[in-house]
Amino acid sequence: MRFTVIGISDDPRPFFPPEVMKVISGGKVFAGGKRHHDIVGDILPADAAWIDITVPLKAVFEQFAKTNSDIIVFASGDPLFYGFANTIRKEVPDADITLFPSFNSLQTLAHRLVMPYHDMRIVSLTGRPWHEFDRALIERATKIGVLTDKVHTPSAIAQRMMEYGYDGYAMSVGEHLGNPTRERVTVVSLAEAAKTEFEQPNCLILSASRPLSPKPFGIPDHQFELLDGREKMITKMPIRLLTLQALDLSGRRVLWDIGFCTGSVSIEARLLFPHLQVVAFEIRQNCEELISHNCRRFGTPGIDVHMGDFLQTNTNDLPRPDAVFIGGHGGKLKDIIAKVLEVLQPGGCIVTNSVTSPVVQQMTDRRSSKDLFHEACEELGLTEEIPTYIQLNDYNPIEILKCVK
Repeated sequence: MRFTVIGISDDPRPFFPPEVMKVISGGKVFAGGKRHHDIVGDILPADAAWIDITVPLKAVFEQFAKTNSDIIVFASGDPLFYGFANTIRKEVPDADITLFPSFNSLQTLAHRLVMPYHDMRIVSLTGRPWHEFDRALIERATKIGVLTDKVHTPSAIAQRMMEYGYDGYAMSVGEHLGNPTRERVTVVSLAEAAKTEFEQPNCLILSASRPLSPKPFGIPDHQFELLDGREKMITKMPIRLLTLQALDLSGRRVLWDIGFCTGSVSIEARLLFPHLQVVAFEIRQNCEELISHNCRRFGTPGIDVHMGDFLQTNTNDLPRPDAVFIGGHGGKLKDIIAKVLEVLQPGGCIVTNSVTSPVVQQMTDRRSSKDLFHEACEELGLTEEIPTYIQLNDYNPIEILKCVK
């Protein structure tokens, strides 16, 4: 299949060079969105056929395949910039594609602002989740270009940023860029943007208005909101960092934190490895507000929280983990590991901390987490690694246990 993809702006009277006009005048089958047809409809040949590009895209490409003709597609801006040319390459890998790009919307907005954009971090929220935007914030990007949609609006973006403490930015919003009568560029504070409705289509650029605070490496325990103020109900900072090292998160994609309590492990992991998807589980209902508060305090949006007994939680629709930390198990460690193993990616790891002292174990006749962990690994065919042994101050010794699938 042969495609010619022509990038256009929001100008209702588009200008095309002679080369492009020649392609259009000789075309038979055209495609694009409704807005694109409104712009170019008057210059198409009288007998032109038009295919609306709407979801589901599978049906659109089935129509393309039935045409037995070259297809001319109109797309917004640069068709390779989160654009339809990428979709063609994905759906028809051997397609012959010719491109006539225009400026993409963020380039146009930068031009209007006379703002260099070679150092701009680009994020698309058009039909996409918050993850990459949150990552850009956590990584302290000083200039972020954002493609929006009807859900991820400038107002919603500003509200999210302020909720998690990322208020040190100015927001520049471009509406109807390229349209000589409707184009508008507005520079506002986040507080102003949060209360303003902007017309679609729009895009925005966030620029740091003051030096951004550095990411912490190891959050002091006292800075967390604790469960009922109990200092023992948190994975201590040195142990937390060693635990993250054992999880080997730089090369992982999805972390499950089972028994998150204050959320300290999830939050530290999100800050240090913002590329991660973090899914957190906890049975104690009062911990839901606790992790929400701590996430806002430390600027870690995007942690996916699930409340209830993990063993009863339906995990079918959750991203499969390649790293799992079990921070609390209520004596059901073997059952939890068995359930995790059903979805753990090959090469994935499970880490837990054994904190029961030999004296307490002997007095209470309780089986330690270490014993349960060893038994689970033997029964389920998991490979144990050499544990890390650590003791902090007057606390009982702790062993960081790890196994690999």
